[in-house]
This record gives sequence, C-alpha cells and structure tokens, in this order.
Amino acid sequence: MAVLCITSYSDRPEAETFIGLRKAGVDIEVMCPSSTPHNVRLKEGEVPVIDLSPKGRVDFAAIRIIRDRLKGKRYDILHTFNNRALSNGILASCGVPVKIVAYRGIVGNVSFFNPGSWLTYLNPRVDRIVCVANAVRDYLLSMRFLWLRIPREKVITIYKGHDLAWYRDQPADLSGFDIPPDAFVVGCVANMRPRKGIDVLIKSAEWLPEDAPVHFLLVGNMESKKLRRKIAASPFADRIHIVGFRTDAPALMASCDLFVLPALRREGLPKGVIEAMAYGTPPVVTASGGSPELIVNNESGIVVPPGDAQAIAEAILFMLDNPEKRRQMGENARERIRTHFRNQDTIRQTLELYQELHRVG
Repeated sequence: MAVLCITSYSDRPEAETFIGLRKAGVDIEVMCPSSTPHNVRLKEGEVPVIDLSPKGRVDFAAIRIIRDRLKGKRYDILHTFNNRALSNGILASCGVPVKIVAYRGIVGNVSFFNPGSWLTYLNPRVDRIVCVANAVRDYLLSMRFLWLRIPREKVITIYKGHDLAWYRDQPADLSGFDIPPDAFVVGCVANMRPRKGIDVLIKSAEWLPEDAPVHFLLVGNMESKKLRRKIAASPFADRIHIVGFRTDAPALMASCDLFVLPALRREGLPKGVIEAMAYGTPPVVTASGGSPELIVNNESGIVVPPGDAQAIAEAILFMLDNPEKRRQMGENARERIRTHFRNQDTIRQTLELYQELHRVG
C-alpha cells in the first residue's frame, strides 16, 4: 500500500506516526518543508521526504509537483494535514484514482456558506476526515443547511498520540525569570490569539489574595499592547512573566506547579496541555473543544467554564491549598497520557483506516 502525505509542520507525534506506519509495511512518503523540525527524525526512520511548501490554497507550482508525484507512482492514499495541503492535493489529484484523507485539528471554520470549505473539507473528492478530537468531529457532523450534511461515516476521530519516553528532559530552572524558588508557578503555553483567552487568565489574578505566592509563566508569542496594558493594571503585574517562544516549553511546564489553558473556543487537542500532563503537571482547562477530552475532571485535572476568570482563580487556589491532591492529579494526568493518548494507538488506527480505504478502492 502506497501513501503520500502532505504536511506543513511535522511535529513529533506526526513524525513518529509516519515512522510507525513505515515500520508496519506502508510505503509512505512525506511532502513537507525542508525546514520542518523533525525531518532528521523522519530520515532516521527511513521515511522519504520531498521538499514542498505551498504558498496558498491554490499554488500552481505546488499542484504541479504533487501531480507529477501522483502520476509517476501508483499511490493508494493521499493524506493531507492542513488546508493548503488539502486544496492543492485535491486539485493535483484530478483524474487520478487515489483516496483522499484530510486531517482536521480545530473546531469551527468550516461552513457550507464558505467557498473555501468546498475546496477542502466539503469537497466530494475527500473520502475521510480524520478529526483530532471528538469535539472536532461533533462540530462537523452538526453542520446543517437544507439537505446538506457531511455523511457520518466520512468523519472519524483519531487522537494524536504521544509517548512518555519523549518527555525526559530535566525540569527547567526558573530562577532566570526572577521567579523565587518557593513560588507557586502557573504555566501557560499559547500564542496570542483572542480565542486562547490569555486575558482571562490575567484577569483571574484579581480574585487571588495579594499575598498568595503565585507567579504566572506565559510561554509563546504573546506580544500585544492590549495584553501588556492589562498586565500592568493587574495586582500581580510583577509576578506575570512573558518569556516568548521557547523550544524548551515542555521543560518549563515541567517546572510549574500547575498548567492553565484558558481557551474560549475552538480548541482541538491542545499539545501544550498534553506535554504538561506528560511531565506530571496537573492542568486546568476550559470546556472548550477537545480540551475536556484530555482529562477526567477532578481526577487528572480541573475543567472550568470558558471565559470564567473567577473559576480559574478558584482552581488555582484549590491546587495551591491542596498539595497532596495536586500531586495525585499530576500523577493521574501523566498516567492518562500513557494509557489514553498513545502514539501506538494513533499508528494502529491510521493503519486500519488506510486498510479500509484500500479494500474499498
């Protein structure tokens, strides 16, 4: 069985899935930018990599490269991992007998009224849509307009699995951020988008006692004048640390006492939460998208309503005041990643999908 995958950013779970499929006997090739972080790992796993960086949803140069590849070899499946890969892959496969699989990683932004959606996920050439969380799948299946529906059998959930062996770095030293050793550190990894709710996390400090030894460590691209103003007005202004993008974000979260993702909407299966859990840092997440699927509420983390700064503050104080419960939740969080979000399961389920489509084809 021959499979051509197209992606723009092969993260560790994705790269290890490709390698696992290769070991399982799939003749798999990956098209992605040569600068992708895990290209070296793909080559170590004997997965052929073809340099491709589509510049837009319709990139004629990329379409030509993909089409030449599809016509030069008999591929059974074309597996695409983002909008650009999908739209260009669909156009390139015109007249080519290949099954098309699309990956969907967030809730929303697909609509029967959006012409771009008909070039991607609603295109009849798409045979399966693999959703990273049940919340993503439920959203797609809930879409309605007159008689238009996405067929239930067309949409499946395959969690993007991890391996605890990937998370063995030593917890980072936080003293360089002026965080005292006895501080209770609340970590968050996210980029500054309105839907991430970073301002809600900042606002949660208003419900904390001013003498609480809480520091906030914010990792990611969060440069925003509006956010800076809110931080400056916070009673915890000198205890909110923005450190920007960091390649050692997981190790930083391993040093935190608590991880909070205050997302307002549209979450898929947030990697930052998974990485924190893998290091045994208990999470507080909102009931947004797939975030609640990661944890068992009050056992391996806490779920709060989206946009509720007071609820976040109460969760922080609960964790601060109950160190043994926090420790147990951290252990449970790590165990949940080990048992419910395994890369081996992702490989197995993806292989089963390929085999099903191959039989039908």
